[in-house]
Amino acid sequence: MKLAFSTLGVPGMPVADVVRLASANGYEGVELRAHPEEPVHPGLTRAERALVADEFKRGGVEILTVAGYVRVAAEGEDEPVLAALAELVELAHDLGAANVRVFPGGGDLDPAEADAIAARRLGAAAPYAADMDVRILLETHDSHRAGADVARVAGTVGHGRIGAIWDVMHTWLAGEDPAASHAVLAPHLGYVQVKDIASAEDTTPLALGAGVLPLQECLDTPAADGWVCWEYEKRWYAGAAELPELLAAGREYLLRLGAPKQ
Repeated sequence: MKLAFSTLGVPGMPVADVVRLASANGYEGVELRAHPEEPVHPGLTRAERALVADEFKRGGVEILTVAGYVRVAAEGEDEPVLAALAELVELAHDLGAANVRVFPGGGDLDPAEADAIAARRLGAAAPYAADMDVRILLETHDSHRAGADVARVAGTVGHGRIGAIWDVMHTWLAGEDPAASHAVLAPHLGYVQVKDIASAEDTTPLALGAGVLPLQECLDTPAADGWVCWEYEKRWYAGAAELPELLAAGREYLLRLGAPKQ
């Protein structure tokens, strides 16, 4: 198991502080939220990108993913979506990140239509992602909350540069058993994204193990053999505890869950 955390949990934190936080708490990687309100986003110049990449390299911390907000199944023309995808792929390439995160965003579209739109756009973006040595990962989220939903799209595309992020909260909210989620996502899985919440009605982020999500069952799957990223959604819940004070205990908790069973 290799551990990362998302900068969604430390909104606006400067890059140097993020690197120090990861290193001090034993996290090998970071998922960088790519948004204009954050230090890292597609508007950075080449020189600025080089400085970010160097900061992480010197700190011995990997940039696992550039977490963007492109919605690949959304209604509308393909061109703006593909342009935004290309920007994220280029940013990931320049930073040395392995992955780009995208959302479905199919809204109220018929599921078959949303699948077709997402697969068409991801298929069109895949060759450029391959050229840039980056993988585009569709997260279990919103219109495609279950693992089976994302697996349909990734399977339709059928390209090695198109994969999945397993957000365990969303598959749980979809009523999908963790073993079933892993089974359908396994051929496409980039990594698993963990978190914890009090209930389906109260999704305020909690310390890992303090809520109701089936984290043990999720990490009993082979997903625990790869990257596991803690997405603590502090940005959306100002009253939640501060992530830095939770990171050390969270790391130990995840390592215990992912330890080989006797």
